[in-house]
Amino acid sequence: MFYPSEVVDDVQSRIDIVDVIGRAVSLKKRGNSYVGLCPFHNEKTPSFHVSPDKQMYHCFGCGAGGDVISFLMNYEDLSFPEAVQSLAAMAGVSLPETEDPAGRRNAGIRERLYSIHKEAAVFYYKYLRSPEGRLGLDYFRKRRLTGETLKHFGLGYAGQKSELCAYLREKGYTDEELDRAGLANISEKRGVRDRFWNRVIFPIMDKRQRVIAFGGRVMGDGEPKYLNSPETDIFNKSRTLYGLHSAKRSKKGYLIACEGYMDVISLHQSGFSEAVASLGTAFTEGHASELRHYTEEVRLCYDADGAGRKAALRAIPILEKSGISARVVDLKPYKDPDEFILNLGREEFQKRLDSAENSLNFEIHLMRDMYDLKDPEGRTRFERAVARRLSAVDDELKRNNYLEAVAAEYMISSDAFKRAVDEERLSSALSGAGIEPIRIRPDGGEKESGKKENALLKAEKLLLTWISDEQEIYPAVRQYLSSDDFSEGLYRMAAEILFNQMDRGEFKPAVIVNRFEEPEDQKKVAELFHTRLGRALQGTEKEKALTELVSRVKRASLDRLGSGTEAVPNDGMDPLARVVKEKQLIEKLSKIGISL
Repeated sequence: MFYPSEVVDDVQSRIDIVDVIGRAVSLKKRGNSYVGLCPFHNEKTPSFHVSPDKQMYHCFGCGAGGDVISFLMNYEDLSFPEAVQSLAAMAGVSLPETEDPAGRRNAGIRERLYSIHKEAAVFYYKYLRSPEGRLGLDYFRKRRLTGETLKHFGLGYAGQKSELCAYLREKGYTDEELDRAGLANISEKRGVRDRFWNRVIFPIMDKRQRVIAFGGRVMGDGEPKYLNSPETDIFNKSRTLYGLHSAKRSKKGYLIACEGYMDVISLHQSGFSEAVASLGTAFTEGHASELRHYTEEVRLCYDADGAGRKAALRAIPILEKSGISARVVDLKPYKDPDEFILNLGREEFQKRLDSAENSLNFEIHLMRDMYDLKDPEGRTRFERAVARRLSAVDDELKRNNYLEAVAAEYMISSDAFKRAVDEERLSSALSGAGIEPIRIRPDGGEKESGKKENALLKAEKLLLTWISDEQEIYPAVRQYLSSDDFSEGLYRMAAEILFNQMDRGEFKPAVIVNRFEEPEDQKKVAELFHTRLGRALQGTEKEKALTELVSRVKRASLDRLGSGTEAVPNDGMDPLARVVKEKQLIEKLSKIGISL
């Protein structure tokens, strides 16, 4: 949809940006501008400025800024045409019809869907308060919902008979529109019948508080217990969050994610208006994307049972991927928020919110419950599982802090645990490229994979293969690594010859193979230079994998020097000075990594 610039300018000229933003942000006049807390990031000291002279806004905290249209686009998650339409409605301006026939037709369909859902919501709302709606009203009263709460959420009731469709037909809506809105079931045998019947009704609203769908809970033992509208032109389950139209105004600095309608309604009634819920579907990236507009932290308040824990575990990485930190609320000994508040009150619930466990600790404690820590094998598997989880934490400071904390809590050797985490990081980085990951057995050895090589030898072998396969990486690797860093034997000799060739700008695999006399050695060396690594790593993924691989080989070399298990190269350098130099190289590698 397109609006000429003169139309957009006319709409903006009739609107005061202070009035529009003032509906969402509490503004105070300061000099020639207005100041408030930024709606786009969490802050305690106002850094959000609105200039009536320039008709612009700017946040000195997060950098957000623009005009009234960009504010609506960002705050309400609207498209440009939708923002213009919203402003035009505020100003009482009639916009010209778009010249795009398809756009006009789609806009018309969407408007009819909004209209029919509004009519349906009014019907259900009134029906709940009629004599025929007594069953639904009794249910809500049994759940201790106040009249104010019923009104705030527009709760309603669909009776035993099929009455909505007849009502909407009288309002001028066609059977095709009833079907498109998902409010009717149409068949040749039974004709047009209401989709929802004998159910209490929960209107589902978008962020602009327009009804876009419905959820219904059956009265009695019918199935399914909960029924939602199907997806339509205005309703997308994977992006819609129940209660977000109200929760987005919360200033607490976080939102609460629950499992269902009643959780949200109960929390809002108890004063926790920051609660939202997905709609009968697993938490998705679309849900996280919606939340990201309003918060950087979500507190997961799922049921305190196995299904609730699994739901939390699924949601945590999705939230983290979207840049949202997650914390998990402990509801025990009660099942859900409603039951908790009923028994212990809102003050105790707030304490649970304040003490919510960060997501990584939550995951680790769940892992602890999965293993028998009194059994050495069970304990080793637990430690390996935790190492695998910590290996996914890219922030080195955060990873090391957790590593130390876990090692202290479970009395694990910090050095051994760090090696396990590093091993998992390397395996993870390489497996994504189709390269066989390195795995360690719980007893410190390696898993059987044909021939018995320990993990270090696998790393050395892989590094030599990678250099020969992608010779352009050699200069970056060479500044940290020499052939002396490889274990004594076949791989060190192969590395020495390969590095000498590379330093001269050559690569002659046949010459390297022929330097070995034993057929078995020749076969092993030939494998180094005739193996392909699968899908090539790219960018930072490639640099990360190389850094981990070189670090492993380098640290093992330093360990051998420090323990005296290997002779120091006879190159005139003082042994102590060599150790210091090697440590400096490792520290440099750890800080800046390999850059290609």
